[in-house]
Amino acid sequence: MRRILILGSTGSIGTQALDVIRARRDRFEVVGLAAGANAAMLADQAAQFGVEHTALGAAEAEDLVRGVDADVVLNGITGSVGLGPTLAALECGRTLALANKESLIVGGELVTALAAPGQIVPVDSEHSAIAQALRAGSAGEVQRLVLTASGGPFRGRSRAELAGVTPAQALAHPTWDMGRVVTTNSATLVNKGLEVIEAHLLFGVDYDAIDVVVHPQSVVHSMVEFVDGSTIAQASPPDMRLPISLGLDWPHRVSGVGAPLDWTRASAWTFEPLDEEAFPAVALAKQVGRAGSTYPAVFNAANEQAVDAFHEGRLSFPGIVETVQRIVDAHEAPSTLSREALSEAEAWARAAADAAIAA
Repeated sequence: MRRILILGSTGSIGTQALDVIRARRDRFEVVGLAAGANAAMLADQAAQFGVEHTALGAAEAEDLVRGVDADVVLNGITGSVGLGPTLAALECGRTLALANKESLIVGGELVTALAAPGQIVPVDSEHSAIAQALRAGSAGEVQRLVLTASGGPFRGRSRAELAGVTPAQALAHPTWDMGRVVTTNSATLVNKGLEVIEAHLLFGVDYDAIDVVVHPQSVVHSMVEFVDGSTIAQASPPDMRLPISLGLDWPHRVSGVGAPLDWTRASAWTFEPLDEEAFPAVALAKQVGRAGSTYPAVFNAANEQAVDAFHEGRLSFPGIVETVQRIVDAHEAPSTLSREALSEAEAWARAAADAAIAA
């Protein structure tokens, strides 16, 4: 029986995790729940699962992590506010099932320095796929990681054709049902850029050996290429309950979590190169990742401000990544990385992005 603490329990990851646990009460016990703002839903979840320990807000979630005895902390909080709970989980020796990619990307070496080998289990479908595929060989046999991207709603459009797209069009993701920021990030491919940084930090693979390929069907979730020319791919229907279940009980698989692929029906999977001229976010993310320090925090914060401006009609769709590039180029990293330095860099990036958008 694994004792599970869920952060972000009222969001998409949290509610799907509870679905997994509800079906396997013999395997999992919920010992704590934390939400951002939805107190009524949090109380209902606590009643359903008999949970005594709850928290509302990121600061309270960090206290909950330190105060509740859990085997696994599932961090499904949205945004860099999840950094504190991520650090707390690692400091307390918990297994961290990480869906809050921003905390790893923004925290960088602050997070990786705390993590014991195998302590962080990725919940993003792409990184879960890589973790599964990596079990096919040793670390020294890995040649390349290949992250798949659906291409979002604007796949195949040129940079010029993206100038007039609307927020409603950006939110019409062809595969996944996600929140506004993540869905927009998938349309700009900023999300894929963040995942490249995450892959580097999780698996220790150089940026030159991490590629992105467009796979519209979202069935192959990512791949690992080995030195002998073999490529191992993880494939399954697009259902987050599978990587969530692996995060809760890694390295064990939970039976009956999702439906498998139907191999009795004809289907076709396609793979296309990424158009980096139309979608420059991945290249920018690699630049930011190589720079390290506070640059990923600046990248993430400036993007959040630009996404808000796009949805409010104050910025064009291509202007999102253009704004982020301007702010990244203007940033000067501090001599020492700390939580305080990260907070200051994020605040600066938000203010600088707002000023650039308003100019």
